[in-house]
Amino acid sequence: MKFIISGKNIDVTEGLKGTIQEKLGKLERYFTPETEVHVTLSVEKERQKIEVTIPVKGNIIRSEQVSSDMYVSIDLVEEVIERQLRKYKTKIVNKQQGAGNFQKAFMEDEFLEEEDVKIIRTKRFGVKPMYPEDACVQMELLGHNFFVFRNAETDEVNVVYKRKGNTYGLIEPEF
Repeated sequence: MKFIISGKNIDVTEGLKGTIQEKLGKLERYFTPETEVHVTLSVEKERQKIEVTIPVKGNIIRSEQVSSDMYVSIDLVEEVIERQLRKYKTKIVNKQQGAGNFQKAFMEDEFLEEEDVKIIRTKRFGVKPMYPEDACVQMELLGHNFFVFRNAETDEVNVVYKRKGNTYGLIEPEF
């Protein structure tokens, strides 16, 4: 695995690099040697945050963990990614997708399935045209953290969502 480590508001010391490579290096048994692992460390006030992104054949395995100690955050992110990999492996096998970035031994190994994804409710509703700002207001009124709407400017289905720090995001389709 190839580690690409960067820092925001933090000096990425050799000790941190070593710990990241040691902890996330445990994931090497799952990936081919050319797989890239993007790691971003950041510090915001007392929050020590690590973001790990691993692009794998059309999908992304990603985790973001925050704690008061960067080394604790590194431990947490490794556990979460390993759990995601087991779920993702089952999805690959079930859909018979390509396993390009994964080692053959990992794909053939049997894991006990932790939990299947089950859709327990389907909701249908009319999607009326509105502006993204209006969609944010509607989302707040409903008390939700996301809202699906038809963008009045583009006539495409979009999603607005609530982000940390009382900000909003907009998801637009890309064709």
